[in-house]
Amino acid sequence: MTDRLLKQVIAGAETSDGAGVRIKRSLGQTPAIRLDPFLMLDEFGSADAADYIAGFPSHPHRGFETVTYMIEGHMLHQDHLGNRGELRNGGVQWMTAGRGIIHSEMPQQEEGTMRGFQLWLNLPAAEKMTDAGYRDIQPEQIPSINVGGSQIKLIAGTLVLGDTVHRGAESGRSTQPIYADLHLEPGGQVTLPVPETHNGLLYLYEGEASLGDAPLRLSAANILGNGNQIRLTAGTSGARLLLIAGKPIGEPVVQYGPFVMNTSEEIEQALRDYRDGKLTA
Repeated sequence: MTDRLLKQVIAGAETSDGAGVRIKRSLGQTPAIRLDPFLMLDEFGSADAADYIAGFPSHPHRGFETVTYMIEGHMLHQDHLGNRGELRNGGVQWMTAGRGIIHSEMPQQEEGTMRGFQLWLNLPAAEKMTDAGYRDIQPEQIPSINVGGSQIKLIAGTLVLGDTVHRGAESGRSTQPIYADLHLEPGGQVTLPVPETHNGLLYLYEGEASLGDAPLRLSAANILGNGNQIRLTAGTSGARLLLIAGKPIGEPVVQYGPFVMNTSEEIEQALRDYRDGKLTA
């Protein structure tokens, strides 16, 4: 086994999206700051309702998937397919935009903390025009794995620990994503496999932790180097962090706002389809 070391750190930059929701964006700050197959990673978290109350009114997407993981709070998803999803503490919404979806994500609280993450996961050219889809993943559907006193919530993908194969709540994607929320006890140590075929990152959102001898940066995409396993050690107050990895697609990426395709011509077609009411047809 070969340890993956820290290759690069992409700090989350303060910005806003939607109708003025304050976020920290690491991946996706610019077209050059991506990690195939991941296009964007946003962290949102505030106890001030003014930072999130305007939400994300109705808007379109084409060509990729969004994965929203709520740590704390309550948000409502609605889309043109008639889907209605209540996203609450510990839940996940997995949306495939495919050929086109029009949806909204609106807070269902006027006070208190709203905290979580949204990840944009690219689709290969052969899947970009697939039918749109949506799935609610409730907290009780997400496997929880105890490893030496530390807890792993396996949202997506597969982890092989010893002789046991653990499968996440979501699977079957061609990019073979692994998405796990790791809760490490104070001073806790854990070694996890990450396929050498995958690009990967660690996102520390609470406490302190190190990858090998390198401390991880808080609220940043800590990019993994080559190898097939990671060795993590938590600080004296423990740590909470995301492990996100996926098989790179290796295709051109052309993005215009909410549309992500392979060529400029396909982007122009998406804009025409949206203008003409054909995006979701």
